[in-house]
Amino acid sequence: MKIPRAWWFGLLLLTAARSAERPNVLFIAVDDLRPWLGCYDPKLAVSPNIDRLAEEGRRFARHYVQVPTCGASRCALMFGRYPGRLAGDAGNDAILKTAAKQPLPALPALFRQQGYRTVSVGKITHFPGGRGGKGWVDGPVELPGAWDESLMPGGPWQTPEGAMHGYANGVTRQQAGKDRTLKPVSQSVAGDDRTFPDGWIGDEAVKRLKELAGGGKPFFLAAGLIKPHLPFAAPASHFAATAGISLPAFPAAEKPAFPTTWHASGEFRQYHFNEGDPFREPAAAVAYRKAYLACVRYTDAQVGKLLAALDASPAANNTIVVLWGDHGFLLGEHGIWGKHCLFEQALHSPLIIRVPGQKQPGEAAEAIVETIDIYPTLAALAGLPVSDAFDGRSLVPQLEDPAAASDGMAAGFWQGSATLRTDTHRLILSGKDRSIVELYDRREDPAETVNVATKQEEMAAGMKARLEKLPAKP
Repeated sequence: MKIPRAWWFGLLLLTAARSAERPNVLFIAVDDLRPWLGCYDPKLAVSPNIDRLAEEGRRFARHYVQVPTCGASRCALMFGRYPGRLAGDAGNDAILKTAAKQPLPALPALFRQQGYRTVSVGKITHFPGGRGGKGWVDGPVELPGAWDESLMPGGPWQTPEGAMHGYANGVTRQQAGKDRTLKPVSQSVAGDDRTFPDGWIGDEAVKRLKELAGGGKPFFLAAGLIKPHLPFAAPASHFAATAGISLPAFPAAEKPAFPTTWHASGEFRQYHFNEGDPFREPAAAVAYRKAYLACVRYTDAQVGKLLAALDASPAANNTIVVLWGDHGFLLGEHGIWGKHCLFEQALHSPLIIRVPGQKQPGEAAEAIVETIDIYPTLAALAGLPVSDAFDGRSLVPQLEDPAAASDGMAAGFWQGSATLRTDTHRLILSGKDRSIVELYDRREDPAETVNVATKQEEMAAGMKARLEKLPAKP
């Protein structure tokens, strides 16, 4: 659905005259978050705060990111455009390489241009704090002109880079060097939330929220939480609280026998298997999955602090809240521990949006939506200029009515390969050899283990044609 530009122009004039009534935005980004939340699976009761947000807002049951890696996924978010349009926009330094070449202002830059105060805390772009120099302390700014302030509390880890993969009480992954035994996959340590970096991020974000809510200007506050990104490290209380959770079944734990975007889990293997080898020992796999869940609960606690601060602030009734996972994470499916592939678990991530005066709160939207849809959605909700250069589409129709349809497809890209997800199928085209086509019929094969490309040739051809019509370069 495309709303007439004249309507938005009239709304823009109204909001310009009544700037105090323009909605604020609280945007919460979570790293490596698959939909292991109670609001997506009631058996996984580890996220009471995020679940409450879903009950009060709109949960998008089938949200897909554009790229299964942090930097490029966040680039698609920031510009509302598919990767493949600009050289370098599909890697972790995508924002650094392409921000100056993009035809649109970055998402927070648009809000800043329209009189909003914009502040980021933690990991919003690829580099926590928004700088790509040594230690991520100084050097080039990822999004010039986007933020009034871009902060990353280093705490005892001292630098954003140290905090990004930090262990308890100031120990960094960098200090371990090449000694894998000093870099465990999981870590549980007694202490409060500030024992690990996300507690510092959460507290700083709460502080900034309180300041912004009383500042007299509309604000765009972005809080970027690191966990459950590797290492799976969190306070012991969160491990204890998730110990009794029953995990979902894990089919398709083997490497596919045919060419695909499978990889050997290089990011995961750089860590020490302190609970055993999950590729060979089922008990170790369970232990690491439980550690991942503990990290999700730890993140949920930080979200709870932010939501409580918002509820107690003057901005409580005039703030759009978004919770977004930058991509998913495989926990052994297809024999992969990580992301960086085009299977469902790498691309499917949570998206929850709550707007003031939410209609039909708690009802999930089942339409397939994409990360590139978030920018035009927030611009529309705030009455800001809507550009024809977006590849994404506004989700206002789904916020108004959870049953509203979308275009019914989501595209993803990785290292020259491309995928298209529809209501019933997933197609993957190899970047190395275009004759290699994967087609999964998810009605019969939700684990994506049986390639039916030769059995459903018409479906494969039709999806390939749709994928190749996209403005990106698959």
